[in-house]
Formats: sequence, C-alpha cells, structure tokens
Amino acid sequence: MDFKYDFFIAGRARNKENILRICDIFDNNKISYYCFLKYDDQWGYGSQNQTPEENQQEFESLSLKSETVLKIFRDDLEGEKKSKNLLLVLPAGKAAHIEAGIAYGLGKKCYAIGEYDITDSLYNIFDDIFANEEELVDFLQEYKNKQKNFNL
Repeated sequence: MDFKYDFFIAGRARNKENILRICDIFDNNKISYYCFLKYDDQWGYGSQNQTPEENQQEFESLSLKSETVLKIFRDDLEGEKKSKNLLLVLPAGKAAHIEAGIAYGLGKKCYAIGEYDITDSLYNIFDDIFANEEELVDFLQEYKNKQKNFNL
C-alpha cells in the first residue's frame, strides 16, 4: 500500500492545544502526518471564537448519522489507512483509543505521548510511550534518519 503520511495523530478534541503543539513538532521535523484538528475549520460546525470545549459540546449535540459526523468519520479513517504509524496524544478519549486499536489491527506501529491514568495491559499495543515532547523529538529525528537511509 502506498502511504501518504508517516503518522496519524490521534487525540481528544478537548486536548487541542497539546495536539497542535505536537503537530508543530512534526512540521518542524518535516515529517508528514494527518491530524483531524488540522481540518477542523472544514467540519461545518463550531467557530474560531469557541473554545475546544464549546466546539466539542456542539459536535456532541449532532446526530450520529449527520452529514458532518459521517464526513469526519470517513476522512479520519481514510487518513488513518494512508498513514504508516499512529501517535496517540494523551489524555485521549474513547474515539482516539478506538483509532489506536484500528491502527494496531491494521499492523501499523503505534506510539503514544503523555501520561496515562492507570496501567492497562492493552497499552502494550504501543511500541513506545514518550513521557514528554523531548523524547518525541529525539524519536522523530531518529525516525527521519532511518527513512533517509532507507530511501538511499
């Protein structure tokens, strides 16, 4: 399969500030990714004047089968399928954990960043859980070097 992205970045919309900071790290390292929050202005609800919490509450009031919800669902799954790896930004909600399970089931390498509340055996789907952004940056630089050497 041809991949369009190196990483699919999953997380909780209420954690938008942290997720976008992680996206900046990927941008700075010139590593491709899909992140649902990069496209939130195209979702058809909410506004830039709303807080992430207000946006999420508005989203949660939509019908499960609404055009907006189905479009986000299709776009996210397509982005995930076209990504080589998954990075889960913690804390994350149910949907992001489902995305991690999908990625694992598709045979993708899974990673996480942040603290998890409690030990869960299923967190062993993650090849690595980075404690902080510095660990992630170190990993991404190593990842980028491996990709460069692989393409030589």
